[in-house]
Order: sequence, then C-alpha cells, then structure tokens
Amino acid sequence: MKNPLFGAECNFSVSNAGSAKAIELGDLPTWKLEDLYPSATSDAFKADMAKAEKDSLAFEAKWKGKLSDAATKKGADGIGQALKEYEALDDIVGRLGSFAGLTYFSDTSSPANGKLYGDVQAKITDFSGHLLFFALELNRIDDAVIDACMKNDPDAGHYRPWLVDLRKDKPYQLDDRLEQLFLEKSMTSAAAFNRLFDETMAELRFEVDGEMLSIEVTLNMLQDRDPEVRRKGAMALAKTFKDNLRIFTLITNTLAKDKDISDRWRGFDDIADSRHLANRVERDVVDALAAAVRDAYPRLSHRYYAMKAKWLGMDQMEFWDRNAPLPETSNTVISWTEAKDTVLSAYCNFAPEMAAIAKRFFDEEWIDAPVRPGKAPGAFAHPTVPSAHPYVLVNYLGKPRDVMTLAHELGHGVHQVLAGGQGALMCQTPLTLAETASVFGEMLTFRALLDKTRDKRERKAMLAQKVEDMINTVVRQIAFYEFERKVHTARKEGELTAEQIGELWLSVQAESLGPAIRISEGYETYWTYIPHFIHSPFYVYAYAFGDCLVNSLYAVYQKADQGFQDKYFELLKAGGTKHHSELLKPFGLDATDPSFWSKGLSMIEGLIDELEALDKG
Repeated sequence: MKNPLFGAECNFSVSNAGSAKAIELGDLPTWKLEDLYPSATSDAFKADMAKAEKDSLAFEAKWKGKLSDAATKKGADGIGQALKEYEALDDIVGRLGSFAGLTYFSDTSSPANGKLYGDVQAKITDFSGHLLFFALELNRIDDAVIDACMKNDPDAGHYRPWLVDLRKDKPYQLDDRLEQLFLEKSMTSAAAFNRLFDETMAELRFEVDGEMLSIEVTLNMLQDRDPEVRRKGAMALAKTFKDNLRIFTLITNTLAKDKDISDRWRGFDDIADSRHLANRVERDVVDALAAAVRDAYPRLSHRYYAMKAKWLGMDQMEFWDRNAPLPETSNTVISWTEAKDTVLSAYCNFAPEMAAIAKRFFDEEWIDAPVRPGKAPGAFAHPTVPSAHPYVLVNYLGKPRDVMTLAHELGHGVHQVLAGGQGALMCQTPLTLAETASVFGEMLTFRALLDKTRDKRERKAMLAQKVEDMINTVVRQIAFYEFERKVHTARKEGELTAEQIGELWLSVQAESLGPAIRISEGYETYWTYIPHFIHSPFYVYAYAFGDCLVNSLYAVYQKADQGFQDKYFELLKAGGTKHHSELLKPFGLDATDPSFWSKGLSMIEGLIDELEALDKG
C-alpha cells in the first residue's frame, strides 16, 4: 500500500537481524526538552512561572464563591468561560511540571535537577492551592442546575464529559480547608517519599565481578544466555536490595499509612477503591479480572514455565531463569535503527497515520534511549500537555524485549498525541484504557515479525518470548496487585517489618509462578525495586486489563473486513471523554461480561498450545 504520509511503501527497510551491521546499538537519541523550554533559567520558563502564579491568583479572585451564580449565565460570565480559563491554567502548569520532571528523570543523581524538581513541585502546589476551590465549589452546585447549564451554555456543554466525571468524586470530597491541608501536606508526605525512592534507586550500585553496575544493566543480566551470568546478576540485586531494606521498608510503610489516612477521611470502603475511581472502572470489573487471571495461573504461567524448564534442561528453574532466552533465541544485538524500522513498519502496515505520528518521535527528538548513570530506570511515555507533545523514555540495550518496549511506549505516545485534541482537561485516558494503544502496538510488532518468520526454531523462540511478555503483563501484574492488597491490608494493623513484607511477596510469587520455579534465598527482597508500588498504588492491574482487552480487540481486528482502523482511532482520540463501556461497544466488546476476560486469556493459552505443538513436531 502506498503511504502518502511517508511518500514511500509501508514496508520499512528492516535489516537482517543476523547481519554484521546490527551488532552495535548505533547512535541512541536523547530527547530535546527545549521544545518545552530552552532551560530552567530561560526567559520563557521564568515568564511562564510568573504567569502561572499571576493567573491562578486572578482566577481565584474572579470566580471563587461565584460559581453558583455563574451556572445560570452564559458567555463571559458563565461556567463555560471559567472552564476555559481553568483549562488554560492547567496547560501552562502542566508544561512547567513536565519540564521539571523530565529534566529530573534525565539524571536523578544531579542535585541541580533535584532542586529544580522540588522547587517547581512546591510552586505548582502553591498554584493549585488557589485553584482547589474550583472543583469543590462546582460539586456543591445542584446537579439539575449544572445539567441546565451544560444544555444552555455551549461553552459549558463542551466540557460535559469532564463535569459529569467530576461528580463521581463528590461523595469523597472533604470541606475546603481539609482539602487545602491535604494538598499542601502532599509535598512533605507522599511526594517526598516518592522522590526519596527515586533518588535512592538511582544511586544504588550492584557489584558483579568487582564492577559496580546500575540497576538497568544488572536487571538486563537476568536475560543473559549464560546461567552463571544470570545467577551473578540475581545475587548482586538481592545483596544490594537487602543492604537497603531499611529505607525501602520505611518508604513502603509510610506510603501505605499515608494512603490509609486519606482513604479513611474520604470514606473509601476498599483499599483500592480510590484507584478504581481514578480509573473510572467498577470494583466488580477489576475483581472479575483478578479472579479470572488467578484461576488461569495453572493453564498459563505454571504450564509454560514447566515447558521452559524442560527446554532449558532443568527439572526446576531458579527464579533468575524466568526470563532466560531459549537455546533457539538469536544472540544478536538489535541496533537502534533496526528497532526503529521494525516498529514503524508494523505500525504502518496497520495504519499509515499511526506510523506517521510514531515517526515524529524519532525525527523530532522526542525519545531518550541510552542507559546512563542517574537516568530513571525502566520506560515510560509522558504526555506533557496538549500545547506541546509527549516524550518517551526507554533504556535501550538491544534485546528483543527492548524492541517490544519501544513499540509499547510509542503506542502510548501515539495515543497521547491523538487524545491531545480533547484539550488539557479531557485528554487524560483512565489507566485501564491508557494501556490499550501500547499493548496493541506491541501486538502489531510481534505479529509482523512472526508472519515473516519461516524457520521453526526462530518461530519457537519468538512465540516463547511473546508468551513470557504476556505472562509478565497479565499474571505478574495481577500477582503484584494481590501483593499490594496484602501489604495495605496488613499495614492497617501496624507497621510491617521487612521480613513480613518479604513473606507476603513470596506468597503471591509462589502462587503465580508455580512449582516449575524454585524461589530461593534472595528473592524475598525483590519487591523493593517496583516503582509502581510507590508512585501509583494499585496501578498494576491496568496492565492486565489492557493486555486482556487488546487480546480481545486484536481478535476482532483479525476478523474485521474494513473499518476497524477508523473505529480504533476514534477510541484513541476520545481521551477521557468516554467510559470504557462506550469505547468498547463499537467493537462488540463488554468488560462487564464475565466471559470477556476468559476470551482475552484464551489467546495466551492458544500461543502456549502452538508452542507445545511446535515442540512435539
């Protein structure tokens, strides 16, 4: 198919993975934060800081105590105008926060970056204090008055999804002074311990054969072909985690207690209800997902790891063998250029528009790829604000999984670009659906590579890697969710020791991994490095939600004659304006249907069946 957006065929020039040119990683890009601001000392940055402060004070003076009256008016004096001004402030404050945050995550070990991040967060908290009244006061207006306002004032009507969504928070709102206290104290409570975690993790070093390594490099050893290298990496991780257990235990206890206090004051019944509310998903839907995955452990992870142990010539794998490559797996390092072309080709074959957006991340320097000291570990896509553009962070080491991570984060990036059209207040997608485009991007990339593979051994290695990634996304994340539930429940009864937390960790890991993996000494400390437990409690089920959803969505795509891409782009463009039930309805999918999750899990089971058939054949 001709691709007018690229002016070329959709099939990018993907080089042979076995070629000599693919041995080196190549030039890895760093992101260009100048698109936000030239620097923290630039006139533009200083001007926006001053403008945010001035405008937030002016907004408070203009609208506080007057929204009930404004709800009966239109035009310059109406709620619609207030919402426009509020959204403009949200965009500028978000731009400032994004610049400080991305600068910080570029090198969390830099004192200057840490100071910038802390200072900007403090100023944003001050600005937010002047804007806090807005949502609280809106929710005190009678629903019938707001409904009439949205009907009679076109400007207010534009923000209907945001206003309707806001009402869901009404039962959990506190009075204005308490909300102000919660906001201001956040800088010295949760936010402070989040920063402590990030800076501690960035500073950790892991000794392997006399060399001090960062966490990304050491974790990467767990995917090495040599079992002794994997063992050394695992032991180095365990030792450093153990040496720092005291601080991670303090952080975990403090944040769990902080959340418990907030939940009690706000009146949440269940420890995860605040996350469900933020995700705009019902508790029984998440409970059904978790139950379906737990019931599937024997058919998925237990069965697969038993097969893998046999392939590796082991009766039982050690915990550090979980992500070991199969003997059939190519040992070639995948260059950055090849990874880029692989992902863009897969995206383009699905929809040229999707590849065109993803290509901008490479062409316009929106990606930070190299591993370096102090850089935040892992990977993420940060949306910034609609007036700017998203950024992607990866730690690229040339592994096949790194290519899939790139496909995943670019999926987020494409989603964020498309949803940006909804504006600053309505572009944010709930976490449960925020994983849709990322996991779908991974699936497109995997299927494109698998379709080109004719060699039986190579196909087996690719299928195995995909199954492992899906198990990591579904089984492992639900196990994480169960671990968080146990930790937060136990914390209600008193402070937890590192040993108690480790025991809870091992209990869920043993249940999810199954008997084919030996959980030996050292693994009890591995809960310490998972950032989601710190930054976003109970976030992790969103990955399983997204993977199962995409499995069902991809099955629809495979059977669709035409029109799927258009419906898919409408889903992404919706941002936070629609509930998951509305977004999935055009595809004939319903997450409240108990069989929905079984359908998603059956795709993973089907891939394991194919692997088993290949092994017997």
